[in-house]
Amino acid sequence: MPERQRHILCMKWGTKYGPEYVNRLYGMVRRYLAGDFNFVCLTDDAGGIRPEVRCLPIPLLDMHLAPGQRDGAWKKLTTFEADLHGLQGTALFLDLDVVAVGPLDDFFTLPGQFLIIRDYRRFWRFGPRVIGNSSVYRFELGAHADALAYFRAHIDEVQRKHRNEQHFLSHFLHRQGKLGYWPAGWCPSFKYHCIPPWPGNYRKAPFIPEGARIVIFHGEVNPPDALAGRRNKRFAHIEPARWIAEYWRE
Repeated sequence: MPERQRHILCMKWGTKYGPEYVNRLYGMVRRYLAGDFNFVCLTDDAGGIRPEVRCLPIPLLDMHLAPGQRDGAWKKLTTFEADLHGLQGTALFLDLDVVAVGPLDDFFTLPGQFLIIRDYRRFWRFGPRVIGNSSVYRFELGAHADALAYFRAHIDEVQRKHRNEQHFLSHFLHRQGKLGYWPAGWCPSFKYHCIPPWPGNYRKAPFIPEGARIVIFHGEVNPPDALAGRRNKRFAHIEPARWIAEYWRE
């Protein structure tokens, strides 16, 4: 039986991230994922993206935005189109600002219908942690078109009940018994797991946690900021994470 085709998906829109983010993401995947794969960037601007990356349009989300309103990360839901540009097989979605630091093969072989990061615990959130962090998720292309169809049919309701696309998606698939999570150590948060606790953050550099495969950058720190020792938050400090230069490159 032929092996199912493997796809890496990413998404780039607007001007927040330049083509170098796509190019470096491809380079990291190529170094850490053995064998063949298809790398696809869903984007509104393919300028400057390396030729190994297949650039395709981001499907329309049909949100009927009010003046000044943006669809932002809700766009990620379009990866669940019943027919995503004719792609077939298994897809691993990666945010542009992640940094791969270890083997990625197991992200395609770990059993599960839909796998995502279990969102990082915050002290102000109580109850079971159902929510996933959509920086890294895996699914069979076309398998969850009902989630996108439900969103399109109930946009106002969904946005009232759910603060973002990962909150909606996690609850939708959890109700169906399809939601699963990556092993806890695979996708650490740079902000929560790599920066030494105060006051050690003033004298010790951020580190890569043992067992990490993909470091997630969310909130006020992104890879170039972390590399330079910048934290875009008042009264917060980090030393330069110089290891990022070794991994975050083409």
